Amino acid sequence: MIYHGKKGQYTGGEAIGILTLESSPVAFIPGDVNNASTYPFPIRYQNVDGFSVQKAIGKDPSIYKNLLESAKSLEQQGVRAITGGCGFMGIHQKKLAKEIEVPIFLSSLTQIPFISTIIGIDSKIGVITANAKNLTADLLTAVGVSNSSNLMIAGLEDQPNFDQFAIKETGRLDVEAVKNEVVDTAKELVAENPAIRAILLECSLLPPYALSVQNAVNLPVFDYVTMIKFVFTAVVQCSYKGFL
Repeated sequence: MIYHGKKGQYTGGEAIGILTLESSPVAFIPGDVNNASTYPFPIRYQNVDGFSVQKAIGKDPSIYKNLLESAKSLEQQGVRAITGGCGFMGIHQKKLAKEIEVPIFLSSLTQIPFISTIIGIDSKIGVITANAKNLTADLLTAVGVSNSSNLMIAGLEDQPNFDQFAIKETGRLDVEAVKNEVVDTAKELVAENPAIRAILLECSLLPPYALSVQNAVNLPVFDYVTMIKFVFTAVVQCSYKGFL
């Protein structure tokens, strides 16, 4: 077998590239998108200069130039697909996908059309987001959601432990306290909307709590990690061994 090197690529075997926010000290625990031990395969991370949590949630268009440069850097380094480290990056999904050759899937929200298809058009999806007030129609449209009538959205912006950890970035994470806030939010959302047949955790910080949410509401739970693993299996196919 003959291989050919690619200019600008200094490592190999990292199929998934992740664009990260320029965060203050944050405890990225296992399960978090920004913790490489979350995945059973290598990850290539690329920080986006100046892309703060506030700019992400505020959907600041001025950051696009830096986002594009970082995505191109990941592409040059040999990744086969690129995702984001914050669901609100999805506002740039359609624009960035036109300028990058490899597949782009910036937000866990891109799973909504798929989830809607598999649970039925009359069923609801419970979406738990970092900030419900800013999860608006423009963001949903950007990630391919043309009809949001089946979305039941709950935000964590008023949850004190999540707010201190994720939004104010104090550097302190009380895992049990945040887990309880996320689980309680999920339980309340399902209790108020019995037609919910699946939960989607929007925020990249929430996958560590997905199992607890599932145990509490007994529903399929989708998040950033389900999306990343799904795309990985498409861009890195495998051979099969077994018997007939």
